This record gives sequence, structure tokens and C-alpha cells, in this order.
Amino acid sequence: MADADGGDSPDVLENKRSATRYQVLVEIAARQPAVSQGEIADTIGVTSQAVSDYVRDLVEAGYVEKGGRGRYEVTKEGVDWLISRTDDLEAYLERVNSDVLGSVEVDAAIALDDVAEGREVGLVMRDGVLHANPAGGTATAVTVTSAERGAAVGVADFEGVVDYDTGAVSVLPVPTVTDEAPPDPSVVPTHVPEDGLLAVAGTEAYALVSRSDADPDIRFGTADGVAEAGMLGLDVLLVAVTDEIPRHTSKLRDKNVPHRVLDSDDL
Repeated sequence: MADADGGDSPDVLENKRSATRYQVLVEIAARQPAVSQGEIADTIGVTSQAVSDYVRDLVEAGYVEKGGRGRYEVTKEGVDWLISRTDDLEAYLERVNSDVLGSVEVDAAIALDDVAEGREVGLVMRDGVLHANPAGGTATAVTVTSAERGAAVGVADFEGVVDYDTGAVSVLPVPTVTDEAPPDPSVVPTHVPEDGLLAVAGTEAYALVSRSDADPDIRFGTADGVAEAGMLGLDVLLVAVTDEIPRHTSKLRDKNVPHRVLDSDDL
């Protein structure tokens, strides 16, 4: 059985018999050694007689070993067959998700001007949020809804790459409460990037930021949040307790977000 792009679908999707055979073997593996053919029939939506026929076929194929009354176990050959067919299914589903469903994916963007449905627009990144620009951009999409200026609009049929620079993260270390004294609170506002974000990680860091009269933008899930903000082009000051820093910088490295830890010469 070939799909529309000429790729082969998994054997278990060739026909109903192949699919049911796979389902029966999965259910035997889940229930072994005491297997109720009636329960399997109810689960997969076939008759008990059909399950009996499939079980007999699986035994003859060497995929299932029959013990006493109502006792069955999947053999090594049966496990290998299940794994191979499951791997095929997973690869097929991954292709469906990326190539098929991805091609009809709808995302949301902020309309920079009034826009009608079916209009080609440019895509630009501003303040870490995708915007739809009727005047164009390095990447384009087609609107699937209409929207007024400033409202969210649905976009699909993406082409090109949205042009924007990755943000940079500065990390201000704060000692734990049992270590040395914290920095002066006045250093916080001087290092918050213009049009950027302020994040805090740890109680001591939150206390320092609170004393500086600055308002943190990110307080929870900071390792992921700071990395995401940087990936979307936002500069961030992360005020973090020293024992929190490795977890955050590891995430930043994983996401290829430029970052540096401030030292005493920077304060």
C-alpha cells in the first residue's frame, strides 16, 4: 500500500487482517500469561471466534506459545515481530506529523494592520512574538482568518525564514544565604537590558530584586523561560542564586543562546 507521496505504509496497515493480527498480539502481550480471548474481542471490537482464529494463526507462526487452558505467552520471535512493526508505525506517524500535518499547520500572529482572510503576509518577530505584516517580510504566510490591527490572526502555508537575531542572556550571581553577602540591589536595574526581560531564580535572588524595586518578568520555570525568550530574540538579565546557575546555563547551551555570567568587574 503506497501513500500519496509514493512512500510505503507499514505492513500492519496493509489491510484489516494485518492490523487485527497486530492488535491481537499486543493484547496477548499485555495480558499474558492468563489471556481471556473474550476480553481481547471486546477491546479491539471483533468476535471471540475471530480472536480464536488469530491466536491459532499466531501460534502456528511461532509468535505465541500456548500453555494450559487459557494461558498464552508471546515468544521471542513474537516480540521481535511486534518491535519491528511498532518501529515501522512510529516512523510512519512521524512522517505524517511532519510532512502531512505540518503542511496544514495553523499558527497565530499579531496583525500589524487590518488584514483579510486569504491574504499573503510577511512574518516578523517583535518582542518575542510573531507578527503578520501585510507589507511583507523575509518569511511569508497566508492568513486563514481576518483580523483588525493588533488582534491575533491565523496563518498557514509558511515559506522562508523569519529574520531576527537571537537574544543574549546576562546572569547576575547571588550567593546563597549561608555564603557571602549579596550584591548591592542597585546593580540590578543597571543591568536590565533595554526592552528586555528580568528573570529571578531562587529566594535570595528574588529578595535582591525586590529590594531594587525592579519587577521581575519571569519567576517560575526560569530555565525554560529564559532560554525560550533568548531564542525568540529577547535580551534577558537572569538574577540567580549560585547553585541555580549551572541548570540555567546548561539549558542556554542546549538552545545555543549566547550568555555570560557577570563577575565582580561587571558590578
